[in-house]
Parts: sequence; C-alpha cells; structure tokens
Amino acid sequence: MIPYGKQDVAAEEIDAVVEILKAERLTQGPVISQFEEAVAAYCGARHAIAVSNGTAALHVAAMAIDIKSGDEGITSPNTFLASANCLLFCRAIPRFADIDPVTNCIDPDKIKKSITPRTRVIIPIDFAGHPCEMETIWELALENNLSVIEDAAHAIGTSWADHQGDWHKAGACSHSHLTIFSFHPVKTITAGEGGMILTNDPGLAAKCRLLRNHGITRKPTKFTHQNSAIFDKQFPPPWYYEMHTLGYNYRITDFQCALGLAQMERLDQFVTRRREIWTQYSSALEGIEGFQIPVEREATRSAWHLYAAQADERDELLKFLHEKGIGAHAMYIPIHLQPYYQKHFSYEVGDFPYAEAYFKKSIILPLYPSLTDAQAEYITNQVKTYYQN
Repeated sequence: MIPYGKQDVAAEEIDAVVEILKAERLTQGPVISQFEEAVAAYCGARHAIAVSNGTAALHVAAMAIDIKSGDEGITSPNTFLASANCLLFCRAIPRFADIDPVTNCIDPDKIKKSITPRTRVIIPIDFAGHPCEMETIWELALENNLSVIEDAAHAIGTSWADHQGDWHKAGACSHSHLTIFSFHPVKTITAGEGGMILTNDPGLAAKCRLLRNHGITRKPTKFTHQNSAIFDKQFPPPWYYEMHTLGYNYRITDFQCALGLAQMERLDQFVTRRREIWTQYSSALEGIEGFQIPVEREATRSAWHLYAAQADERDELLKFLHEKGIGAHAMYIPIHLQPYYQKHFSYEVGDFPYAEAYFKKSIILPLYPSLTDAQAEYITNQVKTYYQN
C-alpha cells in the first residue's frame, strides 16, 4: 500500500538522534533551543518555543493570550479537532466560520459575520499547506481588538505575498500574534512528534515557556521570594524554583529536537519535491469530469502538506484506489458534525454548507518527498482508469 503520508529520515538524521541518546542529557538540554532558533530564523520570527506536539502548541498559545471561561474563538470546521479543542481546554466556546469553496481555508467574510461581543481570538487554518488570507484576517482582528493564532500545522515552508508585494513565510507572525507548527511524521518535517509556537511578542514568548513547564521558573530575576526567611543560606540556593502559574508538562526531548534540527536542513528540498508531485498530479488529472483538482491562489507558494482533491463518487473511487494499493482517504470530518460538538453546542447538518460539501467529495492522494515520479504516475493513471470505466 502506498501511504498517504510518510516521513523521510536520512542516515545523518538518525546519527544526530543517536548522538543525543549517547549524551548526558536527553531532555531540557541545549538542542531544544538550537531547534527553536533554527525554526525562528527560517521563518523570520523573533521567538520560537518547542513543545511536545501541535495540540500542546495550540493549547499553550490559547492560554498565553489569556483565553478564559465564557470567551469565544472562531475557527474553521475543516480542520483537525485540536484547532477547536484548544478553546475547550480553556473552557472557552468554539465557534466556526465556513470555508472558501476555492481554497477550503476559512473565509474572512464568514469570520466577520461570526464575531460577537464575546469573541476573543481567530484561529485560521492553513489547510493542506495553503495559507489563509492572513492579511485580511489580521486587519479584521485589529478592527475588533482580537488575537490571532495561526494554525500552520500543515504549512511550515509556505510563503505568500501581501497586497504590497512583500513576501511572508508562515511562522513569521507578520499577521498573527502567534503561529503554531506540528512535527508529526506525515508533516513536511518531523521530530517524531513535537510542535512549535512562534511569536514576535517577548511577553507572549515568556508566557509560553512558563506554561510548557508546569508554570515553573528557575530564573532568579523572576523569583518573588527575594528576601525569603525560609532559607538559612544566601538566597536563592542553586536548586530553587518557583511555580508562578498553573502550567503543563508539554516539554519536548532533546533527541526529538535533534531530528527536527537535522530535518530543517532539508526543509526547502522537501517543499520543492512536494510541489513537484502536486504539479504532476494536477497536470495529469486536470479536466476529468467529476474530479476537481485543488488550486493555489496567486502570490502564494504552498508547501503542500496534502493533495486535497474532490471527487463526485468519492467513496467508490477510494474503494477502487485501495484495491489498487493506493492509500488515499478523506479528511477532515467537519468538527461541528462530531457527536461531542453536536451534543454540547447543538450544531446541525447544514450549519456550514461549504465545509460539508467539501468533505462529501474530499479525497487525499499520497504526497510525500520519497514518492517517486513512477508511483505518482501510477496513482494518476488509476484515477483516470476509474473515470474511464
């Protein structure tokens, strides 16, 4: 079976992990900050905070902007559950805005209509690696005094141009307060698992670092017990720490970061190969009646985490491709149709028709750097064979 996604780990990257496994520190060591610095430098952001996974990154980001019980946040129904669940973790209320039927990313016009006096944050999703209309979303957020957390879990390596023609990378936080990445094995680069939060705000960065580690600080300049009488010797002793807020154990290991750091060396190569495969698919499949290829907006260079097409006979086509050894599948089930969300928020079929219409036809074809041209040709030939029969 040709999988829909697959990590690409080279021998030198394995060696980098082994080197850390032989070292003195497996966690909370220097490789974590090296990985953070590499990602921040690549994206053009001032601060990067590595965490255990993309869901943790979303949760920490939401906590960092002080999302609280009763607040509302707006996100896309066409995404993985974590994009909305991070609001629930903070006892806030997830609200949804429908997608643009062309890009399948959240529609800024629908966001505007969904804002209420309780709205605190917008969480746009760079679906399949294609960037949202971040410039428009940013302007909308500023007009309404809202925070923006860009969920770029699919989009490390993606770039886009603003209305002035200036280019921005996903993760630069030029049009968001915080941006998150995921390093799951099917993403463009992997750390096994892992996530990253990026921001240009030093205050938000400090909060994120505190929240990922139990709310604990070991920095003497941050201690509140500067003249504590509970110590006999000079304060602070070297083992001292303080908990300043309720945080979580969302730390990542050094050996994961060693893999991620090594993969950063090949990020541009991975993006180039993904775009080649995406182009090969689109060139071969364009014009097939009943099969809709994905599109890329002008002034956009997507990293293409997914090849997200649409098929009128989606389930029948998926069955056919599976029989041919092709691991195509559908994603995502719109969040508002999940039993939990229907039970607790009374969402119904028809609430977000564009997201629902997309999912009914959604088909994801295999896309990863080690997929060969011959495999890609085999996949497109099988799709064409199905529609010729």
